[in-house]
Amino acid sequence: MSSIDWKGLPFGYFKTDYNVRCYYIDGKWGELEVSDSEYITMHMAATCLHYGQEAFEGMKAFTGKDGKVRIFRLDENGKRMNRSAVGLMMPEVPAELFRKAILKAVKMNIKYVPPYGEGASLYVRPLLIGTGAQVGVKPAKEYMFMVFVGPVGPYFKEGFNPVKMQIVRDYDRAAPLGTGSIKVGGNYAASLRASERAHDEGYASCIFLDAKEKKYIDEAGPANFFGIKNNTYITPDSVSILPSITNMSLRTIAEEIGMKVERRHVPVEELETFEECGACGTAAVISPICKIVDRDSGKVYQYCKDGHVGPISEKLYNRLKGIQEGIEEDKYGWITFVE
Repeated sequence: MSSIDWKGLPFGYFKTDYNVRCYYIDGKWGELEVSDSEYITMHMAATCLHYGQEAFEGMKAFTGKDGKVRIFRLDENGKRMNRSAVGLMMPEVPAELFRKAILKAVKMNIKYVPPYGEGASLYVRPLLIGTGAQVGVKPAKEYMFMVFVGPVGPYFKEGFNPVKMQIVRDYDRAAPLGTGSIKVGGNYAASLRASERAHDEGYASCIFLDAKEKKYIDEAGPANFFGIKNNTYITPDSVSILPSITNMSLRTIAEEIGMKVERRHVPVEELETFEECGACGTAAVISPICKIVDRDSGKVYQYCKDGHVGPISEKLYNRLKGIQEGIEEDKYGWITFVE
């Protein structure tokens, strides 16, 4: 696709040729279907529209240095989607069906996978929704699972360059014992007002605190938060944080390069002690944070000396990207090849 400006791609929707769909009816999943339509027809009383029975995933496919197309941690995304399905009383998507759908969607749109070295990737979006009609608050009896794809650039326009973030206390992303730990649309809807305000005030995103006490770091907008100090990778542990597959991978890499790893409550005051901070997730990969501003107190936490990315964040990023793009050995079996 020589007409596409790969380097100029935003992180946004891009029309490709095909998507794949599968329907759950009468207690069982049907066969995969291929569609060239960008639209879904459903009943006006579908539970996804009224009661939020909806879950999704996000993963990426990359063209490696060797020209082969790789999908990163496909199986972990399937497991996480099924945790979301259980959380919202939707049927789980069988692992083999999930894998088959992902590979088919990528293969049928293979010309949209950005070439190696362009700083872009093919974003893969699996979606599971309740399509059965209900007026009472109860689970649907019918569901649809679909996968669509599209080439994207970096989530934050700065790419792998330091960003500014803002701590907010007047909005919560998710409640304890709610849906914060699963990947459902309602969590993102709840974050919109705070996120858009942060953008308007000049920040890449906002940092949410725990909803119960407002003492601890929770999520960094649409991504997980991490801090680095004393050769230790520290990331929040909370019942309302989405378990990021990128964060999981970075923890493994951190241990591989000789760092300690801690998952625990991270008090706001501890921000003063970090040598580096960042946000991580499938869309963002790693976004180093150069400055965090507390919107209430005005307190500023400064990182990234002279505007440069911290050395450990850079090392983690390069190792992860190296595995995704076939530059470094995949000793953990994280890669699925598209053949």
